Amino acid sequence: MDKSKAFHDSALTHVTGESLYVEDIPPVHGECFVGVVVSPIAKGQLLALDPSAALNLEGVYGFFTAKDLKVNQWGPILHDQPLLVDDRIEYLGEPLAIVVADTPHLARQAAALVEVKVKADQAILDIVAAKAEKHFYPSPMLIERGDVDQQIEDAKNVLEGSFYTGGQEHFYLESQSVIVYPQEGGDILVHSSTQHPSEVQHTVAHALGLGYSQVVCEVKRMGGAFGGKESQSTHFAVLCALAAKKLGRVCRLHLSKDEDMAWTGKRHAFHNDYKVAFEDDGVIRALDIQLYNDGGAYLDLSAPILQRAMLHVDNAYYLEHARIKGTVCKTNYPPNTAFRGFGGPQGVMQIESIIEDIAFALKMDAADVRRRNLYGIESRNTTPYEQKVENNLLPELFDQIMESSDYKQRRAAIETHNQTNPDVVRGIALTPVKFGISFTVKFLNQGNALVNVHRDGTIQVSTGATEMGQGVNTKIAVIVAEAFGVSYDRVKVMTTSTEKNHNTSATAASSGSDINGYAALIACENILKPLTGYAAYYLSHPVDQRPNPILELHDYDEPDHPRASDVIFENDQVYLKGESNKGVSFAHLVDCAYHNRVSLGAYGHYKTKDIHYDRQAGRGQPFLYYTQGMAVTEVRVDTLTGDVKMDRVDILMELGRSIQEGIDYGQIAGGFIQGCGWAISEELVYDQDGRLLSHSPTTYKIPNIQDTPREFHIKLVENPTKHSSVKGSKAVGEPPFLLCASPWAAIKNALQQKTGSSVSGFKLPATAEEVLRQIYPAAFEESESRL
Repeated sequence: MDKSKAFHDSALTHVTGESLYVEDIPPVHGECFVGVVVSPIAKGQLLALDPSAALNLEGVYGFFTAKDLKVNQWGPILHDQPLLVDDRIEYLGEPLAIVVADTPHLARQAAALVEVKVKADQAILDIVAAKAEKHFYPSPMLIERGDVDQQIEDAKNVLEGSFYTGGQEHFYLESQSVIVYPQEGGDILVHSSTQHPSEVQHTVAHALGLGYSQVVCEVKRMGGAFGGKESQSTHFAVLCALAAKKLGRVCRLHLSKDEDMAWTGKRHAFHNDYKVAFEDDGVIRALDIQLYNDGGAYLDLSAPILQRAMLHVDNAYYLEHARIKGTVCKTNYPPNTAFRGFGGPQGVMQIESIIEDIAFALKMDAADVRRRNLYGIESRNTTPYEQKVENNLLPELFDQIMESSDYKQRRAAIETHNQTNPDVVRGIALTPVKFGISFTVKFLNQGNALVNVHRDGTIQVSTGATEMGQGVNTKIAVIVAEAFGVSYDRVKVMTTSTEKNHNTSATAASSGSDINGYAALIACENILKPLTGYAAYYLSHPVDQRPNPILELHDYDEPDHPRASDVIFENDQVYLKGESNKGVSFAHLVDCAYHNRVSLGAYGHYKTKDIHYDRQAGRGQPFLYYTQGMAVTEVRVDTLTGDVKMDRVDILMELGRSIQEGIDYGQIAGGFIQGCGWAISEELVYDQDGRLLSHSPTTYKIPNIQDTPREFHIKLVENPTKHSSVKGSKAVGEPPFLLCASPWAAIKNALQQKTGSSVSGFKLPATAEEVLRQIYPAAFEESESRL
């Protein structure tokens, strides 16, 4: 199969405007719209709700509260969050009730007219304050190896400090959207923009007192998600389903961009404390670090996100002695949630900041410090949690990008430039990534698929993967097409539905293609076994004597034909080895097989093998493999305005055997630029009451075309070493995001050259304000003292 012709499965319909999203589904007669009544305070007591003014409006059909739910508690891990508040309020924007009306405008108007009586309490709206007050979720985590205390005590060089990384808004183009259709017998059909159809199915059923089999969740596609629809889409699906169940009418709930940004969780902010001991050559002897993330008002996915940050705080570096602690802080913001990288970026950014500080302290090039600390091949090759780094290409990739990017020459030129150009300083940094692929919860590492081959030789595939623009459908279609030796356009990936694929995991952790693609491949193999046997039987006959199944003169029953191993499926043809001129079309063979009662449909189930992790001991092999890469970024910093521009970026990624290069290049470029938004420009700003002020495109700065690199080089390195992922490929969804450490470190490098200090308090994001704060600290202190 020519993979170059395997374009994104929605490319044409995106261009023509035919792509169907939840909000594009045509309304039906009698359809209603759901408005959400939310808390006006960040913490306190709900005293009363008075819906009379809303219910007096013509066209308002219902008002529902917590007492209308069979079960009011939910959560992706711990069921600690109410679907509708019935007592305690824990964040501003928390759902209190819903109203149902005949237009979206009227639903919002009615929700605003509901009188809400509350008693406000003092809220915790800062992660530093939560740390000081020990406002934590229980069960802190620990990974420890070696003798950290002794190493730090004996070390000649020790640095310590705190490091802050801010949150990030998902900013998917399609807001949270859901339509619910009541069915006969009390059943429910849910169309949801979600990464996790099974969780929507299960939570809706639980909340409404239904069996799982009575709820079907379908997902055609999402207009972006990035983790923000892994768990939090479930909440709004339940609210919409409650309205539909109570009224017996189709109901639709769609958040505006402002509502979505104000009411939903973000990437977790982290505030960490650390000590690091190191040699005069920059080699790290010991790291003692305490990670704190801002979980928000409820736990959501904060614990596994923190755990992944702990598992990635080593990034690409060997830490012989390490103590890595993790604690989730409880604040009164919307519960923070999954976001591309799932804690990995926060862990990686911490160690990269430390390495920049080590380099400054020793007056070394940070690239040299990084090279000396990289994981080794034969030794220094186990992580703090004792997983061996197999197929390690980090040193090779590092040396390759040093040469291809002209790093040394450019660094020398930058240092010369900065000596005579104080108003615009330049910086450069090389950072690696080693990102572990697998869910860190073992049971989630499974998937299933249904493959149906039709008599005309076209193929339908159904999996639990959800398409959010990342191209998982395209990769699965390529896998199936290659398995049958047919052209890509013969394969159609169907709408994801819990009716066809049950108990599926979220499309997350960069594992969508791995898990679901492998399940689809297994299903194909379950079809190919009997089909190959029939093909050998059929093709073994002379061309003019091949059996005509329609005449029913032969009763085929030879699945283990002796020439089965000689059957070749390729280029939409099927033939015996050495007899390509006597082959038949795939479609003809399939039709003949059908008439001979050969099964042409199959189910496949895949589970990731050889992974395990003991959370109590902080030991194990949580990842099937690591995706590896490097980035070199050169930046310009205007010291008068704080403005930052990326002049050049070089990225080198090792993705095993690429299933579809176009998709992979898109994921690398998109993931990196989204990471740059988090690292440089995207700042969440709240007022003193916990109200998000940066809740729209006018106040929240995602990257635009001016923020992309002036010169952008991306290269894939194929690793021929066989490993156990599907078709030898490696996941690409999240790893490139972590390369955003490179531009952030380059900015820090530029500031170090400008100020002559380590700028160890440099925060993330590196906004213009934060850049100027590092250059002119006294001016900021004077200005803030007046406030």
